[in-house]
Amino acid sequence: MLLQEEVYARLEEMGVPCTHISHEAVHTMEDCAPNAARLGALMPKNLFLTPRNESAFVLCVVRPDIAFRTADVSKQLGLSRLSFASPERLMERLRTRPGAISPMGLLFDERRTVRFAVDAALWDEPVLAFHPCVPTETLALTQAAFRHFLAGLRVEAETVRVG
Repeated sequence: MLLQEEVYARLEEMGVPCTHISHEAVHTMEDCAPNAARLGALMPKNLFLTPRNESAFVLCVVRPDIAFRTADVSKQLGLSRLSFASPERLMERLRTRPGAISPMGLLFDERRTVRFAVDAALWDEPVLAFHPCVPTETLALTQAAFRHFLAGLRVEAETVRVG
């Protein structure tokens, strides 16, 4: 089974409705915007972060148009000097690669080793778009479906203020 098919199957099992489209591989936020617009959604930046000693891992989801500073989020989460985690750690924890980072990867973090932080402003967005862990598809979740997804995983989202 393809990774994205596994994501869609797990969402269906959880009773999380989504819509999705296939497209050419995208690699930048600018490339992602047209696909999110086709779904009537906002596509956030998804950042996989860790302190230098890798004592914690954080998936941080923020608005696409902000200037992100790790120092702001580090302080709010009580972690020192967050920076981008390696592609190897990303694959180990969320079964994806840079360019396709997504909360959908939390489906594969069965030991719940990844903290999840959400930009406060995103809680007001009616529809959010994410990759299903591959850069050739985009899925959209209503705010209610996104919250249902997190609750179904028993993931506690930590709200942060950025930008």
